[in-house]
Amino acid sequence: MHGEYKVPGGKLVVVDLDVRGGALRDVRVAGDFFLEPDEAILAIDSALEGAPANTDTAGLAARIDAALPASTVMLGLTSEGVAVAVRRALAHATEWSDYDWQLIHEAPQSPALHMALDEVITAEVAAGRRPPTLRVWEWDSPAVIIGSFQSLRNEVDPAGAARHGITVVRRVSGGGAMFVEPGNTITYSLSVPDALVSGLSFADSYAYLDDWVLGALGEMGIRAWYQPLNDIATDAGKIAGAAQKRVVGGEGAVLHHVTMSYDIDADKMLEVLRIGKEKLSDKGTSSAKKRVDPLRRQTGLAREAVIERMIDSFRTRHGLTPGRVTDEEMARAEELVRTKFGTTEWTARVP
Repeated sequence: MHGEYKVPGGKLVVVDLDVRGGALRDVRVAGDFFLEPDEAILAIDSALEGAPANTDTAGLAARIDAALPASTVMLGLTSEGVAVAVRRALAHATEWSDYDWQLIHEAPQSPALHMALDEVITAEVAAGRRPPTLRVWEWDSPAVIIGSFQSLRNEVDPAGAARHGITVVRRVSGGGAMFVEPGNTITYSLSVPDALVSGLSFADSYAYLDDWVLGALGEMGIRAWYQPLNDIATDAGKIAGAAQKRVVGGEGAVLHHVTMSYDIDADKMLEVLRIGKEKLSDKGTSSAKKRVDPLRRQTGLAREAVIERMIDSFRTRHGLTPGRVTDEEMARAEELVRTKFGTTEWTARVP
């Protein structure tokens, strides 16, 4: 069995092993990480040898920590990262390179249609009728997108939304409200087979699926990291928020979408969103304006250039061929707008 895991912000960990009699056997850990002293790698292998195959990630990491010499130094590697690679080997997880990735980047579309397209495209990936897909959104109008379980009245000021001509839609994933304007926002979705995140916890899958974008930001001179559970942050502040939805049926799939602030009208945002003190309490700031630091200021690049560099970075890492929303997918998405995402019943399902 073979498992790989790129430690977020770190290096690749590779584990090869067998299972006999319900225990891990012939465990070999490798990768492009740095580890001192040399014998620490043998200690890791020995710690995992004979472990029950049903040991969870925390249990495997604890075995490794207990076995390492006191002088051990890990760079680009963690005991938990090794444990995740083991769990991925046992789960027969796939890797990014196992797939032919497709890019969808089309003309601006309505907020409700974007919600519907996420559902349709991810369902198609789950059914095996579409390859894993990176979809970069273009917005035709400003919007607030609230999480699946958020209260509409608690999150949005209706008078402010009406005054600024902002549409409110509800997405299928959880998480918080996002304020978007066409020229100020970069949004993308990843629709991926469930096998790509097999062996990862729900929390770990967030950082794993966005590791490529951290690399892309680094190439643009931005030192960014994942701030659990679902924020991408820099020294200057938060620049993006992510959300996920697991889709059943077929082989299963995961929808992972991210909204990044290229620029932001903070005053307008505060007239539309009801951002309470409780939400800010664990963010280390008392002002919502200080929470978001736009990419425009940090990169000095045009929005279109930032998007192109992100796409190029993904293509370099994982391969990417141009694609499109099929006529059938679009018809199904438009029907979902009529029956779900464009309806008051859905948007106000949590009043």
